[in-house]
Amino acid sequence: MGIRQTGDLWWKNAVFYCLDVETYQDGDGDGIGDFKGLLRRLDHLEGLGVTCLWLMPFYPSPDRDDGYDIADYYGVDPRLGTLGDFVDVMRAARERGMRVIADLVVNHTSVAHPWFQASRSDPESPYRDWYVWRDEVPKDGPDGIVFPDKEDSNWQWDEKAKQYYLHRFYKSQPDLDIANPKVREEICRIVGFWLELGLSGFRVDAVPFLIETAGIDKPGDFAPHGWLRDLRAFINRRRGEAILMGEVNLMPEDVRRFFGDEDGDELHMCLNFNLNQAMALSLARGDTGPLLHSLQTQPSIAPEDQWANFIRNHDEWSLDKLTEAEREEAFKAFGPKDSMQLFGRGLRRRLPTMLDGDQDRIRTAYALAFALPGSPVLFYGEEIGMAENLDIPGRMSVRSPMQWLPGPSGGFSTAPPDKLHRPIVGGRKWGPSAVNVADQLRDPGSLLTWMSGLLRVRRATPELGFGKVSVLPVESGAVVALAHDWEDRTLLTFHNLGEAPVTVEAKPPGAADWEGLITVLGEGEAKLAKDGTVTVELGRYGHRWLNAARPGDVFRR
Repeated sequence: MGIRQTGDLWWKNAVFYCLDVETYQDGDGDGIGDFKGLLRRLDHLEGLGVTCLWLMPFYPSPDRDDGYDIADYYGVDPRLGTLGDFVDVMRAARERGMRVIADLVVNHTSVAHPWFQASRSDPESPYRDWYVWRDEVPKDGPDGIVFPDKEDSNWQWDEKAKQYYLHRFYKSQPDLDIANPKVREEICRIVGFWLELGLSGFRVDAVPFLIETAGIDKPGDFAPHGWLRDLRAFINRRRGEAILMGEVNLMPEDVRRFFGDEDGDELHMCLNFNLNQAMALSLARGDTGPLLHSLQTQPSIAPEDQWANFIRNHDEWSLDKLTEAEREEAFKAFGPKDSMQLFGRGLRRRLPTMLDGDQDRIRTAYALAFALPGSPVLFYGEEIGMAENLDIPGRMSVRSPMQWLPGPSGGFSTAPPDKLHRPIVGGRKWGPSAVNVADQLRDPGSLLTWMSGLLRVRRATPELGFGKVSVLPVESGAVVALAHDWEDRTLLTFHNLGEAPVTVEAKPPGAADWEGLITVLGEGEAKLAKDGTVTVELGRYGHRWLNAARPGDVFRR
């Protein structure tokens, strides 16, 4: 892949930043974040080094599921502003060199959506077959309850329609019938609308559920993966640079199918849940085994496709792909109390609290996540080490208001704390008086300052986004040592997941011909012997990124 192609495939070396407009910045003092507030904070994101914003749902909604229950796909929730405010943010982001993607949630709608209201009201309505209706609950599925704490069935009786409707999520979110070509046509219309307003793509919610036909009486000739290919082709016709990033939490071989064939003709990106869960187990153990196994068994993808790597996201830290015993290890290490766990399969905490605020450990965890093959994704507040608020029920515990300043409402809003849409994190250790953007901007040793440096290095290191990664054997089981090769460049990354300082030796192929090593991230001694042996000293939970210097190099970082 030539250097001229890297800009075209922007998503392969992007730094994504996920935020919820309603919890990011309140611009009018009503206690709810909005687009006017977000507009004021774009300079923060530019300074941090973000290249693409991922906006969680901002569409009109009854807000029974934090906006994922959508009542109108063509508007902005009035609480968050107007379409004009949205366009202002798009323009300002573009001026700062940032792209924007948004959640595409079309597996289901809200019960308040006019389509569903028409569908339930009249058997002859043109919207009747936009949803999945049955006279009786079918015996052939679908199986599995997504939210077992709230629901006990995937079917809900509707008194007005005198039938059951399918809902894989909450009963307030009836599933659309994806096998209906009119539904698929409308999805393309929705996508086309937002692309015209400047979006560079979509994070597609719950993709396996979206294309599932279980429960649909007559799916006809609908080909699920064929439709994903059609959707990718459609968005790339409308906007050549646009991408589809999929939420596909399946086993690795099943995730591979969602990228498409060998040329990659379905999703451009998939969030890497399997590598994420392996990282959780490695962090809990202080042992690289689970992570390296996951990395080495990760399926190959097409050159133009990419993995999206993250530590935490807007949901619980899902550990459902681990064995029960492994999951218990992670629970014991990071969330021993029942109040910290969710559904017996995940943790509803942020990383800093799980690691007891240990800055060395926190920084190495993020350095490692950014060094894995793929593009990194940050969730808002991670750059300053925000905590969760366990007083907020369920998955929402990690979606408390952003902490900008010291003070009761954390600079999120001028409204008093009791008027905020969602409570801010409290306490002396994790509240806004201790953790906020303003103080960390003035502190050269802060997590925010360090994170800005990490993003700057990551953006200047295309080896990570485009290169081939290989594991370097080292004696210590606590150290992840990787070589990233691209074009005529090599980057070595070392991360110590253990409490004890360690010195490791590695012998990257071709290193005997290098002139030296240039540190681009981390501290400590690093030496290159004449025979190509690289010796690196790592502190407790230490990390080091080294650029290989070859004879005749001009562009040295």
